[in-house]
Amino acid sequence: MRYLRYVAVGDSQTEGLNDGDERTGYRGWADRLAELLAAQEPEFRYANLAVRGRLAARIRAEQTGAALALEPDLVTVMAGMNDLVRPGCDASAVAADVEAMLAAFTASGARVVTFTFPDVAAISPLTRHLRPRVVDFNQRVRDAARRHGALVVDTFPHPVTTDPRLWSPDRLHAGPLGHALIAAAVAEALALPGSDSSWTAPLPPLPLPPAWRRAHTELTWAAGFLGPWLVRRLRGRSSGDGRTAKRPDLHPVYGPGPDRAAEPQHTEGA
Repeated sequence: MRYLRYVAVGDSQTEGLNDGDERTGYRGWADRLAELLAAQEPEFRYANLAVRGRLAARIRAEQTGAALALEPDLVTVMAGMNDLVRPGCDASAVAADVEAMLAAFTASGARVVTFTFPDVAAISPLTRHLRPRVVDFNQRVRDAARRHGALVVDTFPHPVTTDPRLWSPDRLHAGPLGHALIAAAVAEALALPGSDSSWTAPLPPLPLPPAWRRAHTELTWAAGFLGPWLVRRLRGRSSGDGRTAKRPDLHPVYGPGPDRAAEPQHTEGA
């Protein structure tokens, strides 16, 4: 199947956080996927509507109509993790927002790809209490995708997706290697030329650090990332305050690096 108009919707992971930086801009798995598609189709165009910090309901409200207006033939939908980490989250309500997007995009005739989330307990033991919620959400997403004919990149069953080398120090965002793996997973789901299941293979094993070092690592993460995140939540702030999509319109893609299609820079919101 040919893909000429790709639109990505979602939050920080799809925006590409931590695959690059604020000064040079973020690449991310969706950009990486777009580069693969552009290499096959000279007329290919790509838009990325994702904004960091967005909850699933807001992604649905702000990005669905904007994406449909671009008349895409391929849409990726990654949403829900910002909801699932919040106390009292209802996974069924979050999954319902994701399903509404899948329904709208598949009804338009686009090929749609969505995602399950990895095992958060394996990424950070301090979040093990969220595991049942993620398991519940993932199954709801699989069921919704089946109902609407969407493709699913099912990350949860593959231990490699929790390897710390794929994640940034904040454990919330993929690093460059993680973004590359996600792009490879979507390429396989789409059966793109040259794609395969090698992204599921585990990385070479790491030596197990002593228990005291593991405990120190967890405490450092909690102080450096979990604590500030909780403070922002209590203050009603989001990392996406004052931000808009980095690539709101369909444009050509010229490949990685400075020769890529220009992306507008953002300013941090108050």
